Amino acid sequence: MEFLEVLRGRRMVRRYDGSPVGEEVLTAVLGAALRAPSAGNSQGRDLLVLRTGADRERFWSLTAPGPADRWLTGMRTAPVVVLLLADPGAYARRYAAADKPGPDRDAAGWEVSWPDVDTAMSGLLVLLAAVDAGLGACLFGVPSAAREAVLAAFGVPADRRLVAALTVGHPAADDASRPSRRHRRTVADTLHDGRFGAPWGG
Repeated sequence: MEFLEVLRGRRMVRRYDGSPVGEEVLTAVLGAALRAPSAGNSQGRDLLVLRTGADRERFWSLTAPGPADRWLTGMRTAPVVVLLLADPGAYARRYAAADKPGPDRDAAGWEVSWPDVDTAMSGLLVLLAAVDAGLGACLFGVPSAAREAVLAAFGVPADRRLVAALTVGHPAADDASRPSRRHRRTVADTLHDGRFGAPWGG
C-alpha cells in the first residue's frame, strides 16, 4: 500500500471476524513497533502479546468485569490483544551513561515521560502496519484500577509500566466503526507559522 493510502485507511476497528491472524503476518505487523524512535535510542518498550483464548479472557475479565456493552462485545472478538509496556529503567540507565552529559541526565526528573511517548509511538506504527497488512487494530487505555492486576496476571516485571493496549485482527464485515463525525482539525487550524496563532502559508 502507498503510505498516504495507509494514513487515510487508518481507523480504530472495534469489531473483528474472530479468525486467527497468521503468525508471519502478525510478527511483521508487531515488528513495526521496533522502528519507532526512542529518546537516546534507549528502546525501552516491550510488547506482551495475548493470543490464546484463556489469556484474552483473563485480560478482559480483569479490565472490564461488568456487563458487556457494545464496545466491549465488539472488542472481545479480537484474536490478538497486545499490551504496550514502557521500561523507564532503560532510559535511566541510558541517560546515566558517560556519552550522555547534560542537564537531562536524571530521567526521573523529566517533565515529559519519554518512555511513555516512545511506547505510544510504537503503538502507532503497529496501527499503520496493520492497515498495510489488510488488518484492523484499535489502541485503547486500560483502567487505572486494573493495571496492577493485569501486570501481575501476566508476570510483567514491577519496573514496567502499562501504557496502553491494542487489539489486532481481521475487521468484521459488519464492523460499525467509522471515522468520527466530530470535526477533524485541518492544516489551517493546526499549523502555526513562526508564532503561535500566525496562519500557515500566509
